[in-house]
Amino acid sequence: MISYRIDVDDPHGHLYRVTMSVAQPADEQRLSLPVWIPGSYMVREFGRHLSGLSAAQGRREVPLEQLDKTTWLARCSGRAALTVSYRVYAFDTSVRTAFLDARRGFFNGTSLCLRAEGFEDAPHRLALGKLPAGWEIATALRPAGARAFEADGYDELVDHPVELGRFWRGSFEACGVPHEFIVAGAWPGFDGDRLLADTKRICETQIRFWHPQKHPKAPFDRYVFLLNAVEEGYGGLEHRASTALICNRRDLPRQRMEGLPDGYVTLLGLISHEYFHTWNVKRLRPAEFARYDYTRENYTRLLWFFEGFTSYYDDLLLLRAGLIDGNRYVKLLAKAANAVAGTPGRHVQSVADASFDAWVKYYRADENTVNATISYYVKGSLVALALDLTLREAGGSLDGVMRRLWKASAGGPIDEAAIAAALEAEGGRSFENELAAWVHGTGELPLAELLPAVGISVRRERAGFGPALGLRLSEGPVTGVIVKSVLAGSPAAAAGLSAGDELLAVDGWRIRRLDDALNWIDRSRPFELTLVRDQRLQTLRLSPTADAAWTETQAWQLDDKPVRAVLAHRRGWFDG
Repeated sequence: MISYRIDVDDPHGHLYRVTMSVAQPADEQRLSLPVWIPGSYMVREFGRHLSGLSAAQGRREVPLEQLDKTTWLARCSGRAALTVSYRVYAFDTSVRTAFLDARRGFFNGTSLCLRAEGFEDAPHRLALGKLPAGWEIATALRPAGARAFEADGYDELVDHPVELGRFWRGSFEACGVPHEFIVAGAWPGFDGDRLLADTKRICETQIRFWHPQKHPKAPFDRYVFLLNAVEEGYGGLEHRASTALICNRRDLPRQRMEGLPDGYVTLLGLISHEYFHTWNVKRLRPAEFARYDYTRENYTRLLWFFEGFTSYYDDLLLLRAGLIDGNRYVKLLAKAANAVAGTPGRHVQSVADASFDAWVKYYRADENTVNATISYYVKGSLVALALDLTLREAGGSLDGVMRRLWKASAGGPIDEAAIAAALEAEGGRSFENELAAWVHGTGELPLAELLPAVGISVRRERAGFGPALGLRLSEGPVTGVIVKSVLAGSPAAAAGLSAGDELLAVDGWRIRRLDDALNWIDRSRPFELTLVRDQRLQTLRLSPTADAAWTETQAWQLDDKPVRAVLAHRRGWFDG
């Protein structure tokens, strides 16, 4: 038995106290902390937050020798229990690590719980000790007494985040499965009943998607949503029976809220995304993730499928749940298409290679990322769309592919060959050429050819002034205009602009926003741009081009009165 006691040691200093016990340690017992957390593909060096490690067997002090950045060796004597004590600094509000202050606590086991090497498959127990008065506990871990929980192994233990504090708590059942929703940090006036009702619709739609039988059964006995509402923030991390989420407070539903604001749709999409991961990546997962290696990067070329296809279904299932209509869904698709079209890196890197490089590129974005790589989330979702529409022309669907993969793998590890086989079985032919071009190639996806079959027309519109020049900007009425990125091959790149430039004036007139200049210039003609770079004033001459890649954006629209065959095709796609 491996056990942990977690105490809130110093909330103002953001410190947890962890006491770990190994019942029958090895003579030379190695202890290590993960360097990453599954679902977030970046080495984060959690061990840097540990301090004050000490170890003992009974009254005997056991020396700890640090072997590397995250591993310690305890030289034990006999089989007496080994007790290890240490503190963990926790002041990261993200869903990936740990946080503690006087109002709230949160942690993932990968940030707090040392791994007793050689005992990963032994029973593990976690107990919450000293907590501030009035604090509650929320987690999907299996209860094992008051403030205590248990897991069948280390992987299971660290796959259940824990929320601590005073928070809002609600519950519902979806297809007979208990679900709990925790919200920390909500404003007064937050409409919890609305959030529960809408989330229930998402969960029931997804359970029936994966298990379309008369009495669907989810692969978990209960599920917990842990949502932290903050002033500015967005993100989620999936787990086997829960998810940790972060959102803007203003995006939560409010009492007497009318309609469906964009921010709330974004939150529902996040909930849908992370819940879909319960099947697609936590169970149906890359073969490379059959057993996690917590000591190093775990590479796969399949994130275009596990993240990209999940990104495709998150909004589609909002539509099928009746939370958004077809027009809104098509606008969300167009937003993704424009994001990819505005990323020169799509011609440089395939989504398969982007998946492999996630460890050093996606999570470490800089000013040149847009020119060097492509998002396996966003382009991956468009690959899914292209495959789905292609399959539907042949009488199949991507829905059928996902269910075939689930059934064939028993909800376990798969590789690209399995995906190709499921596509062929569903579509009645090989999809080798599509996978080579769309997943392993860097050409454009044939969406313009596929969309008319479901009654979607594409209209070109004039892009904003900055995007038409190839600029991504940070604009404000006080600080001025700062260049965040310059797109390769754009008019701004040809003129010599660089990330970090502060834009001051256009044709000698001071600007606070770049679009202000449209009041006195012709956007199709050359103009002078005055900027500051490294404390020096500089004036560049920009010559806008008529190239559609820079001057236009796409607007997708549902045809109001499609012919009967097209309408039937669309309904099959929208309704599932």
